[in-house]
Amino acid sequence: MMTDNAKLLTELNAVADEAAGLLGCMANPDRLMLLCMLVQGERNVSELRDLTGIEQPTLSQQLTVLRNEGLAQTRKAGKYVYYRIGNPDVLRIMQTLYYIFCAPDRSESAPDLG
Repeated sequence: MMTDNAKLLTELNAVADEAAGLLGCMANPDRLMLLCMLVQGERNVSELRDLTGIEQPTLSQQLTVLRNEGLAQTRKAGKYVYYRIGNPDVLRIMQTLYYIFCAPDRSESAPDLG
């Protein structure tokens, strides 16, 4: 029989593994740029290319990783494929990262921490 501490440790290890997997997937500059664009709303592939400067085939490869890992979802409308953040936890993380690193007025609106 597992003690309460052992059970808690097992649960924490599982959560830590899940978090590490998610953060590991996000820990790529191209994928972070793409997610930063998607936190602002749905975008098609051409828009993402123009906004990030990421060219094919790198763009397709990184979007495939985001989609396969469940960080992004797609919908097709005519000849366009639109991407959006597909995981509410990723959206919350990216909103925070966007506020800290990407927001146009971040130097003016960032709280003083020191």
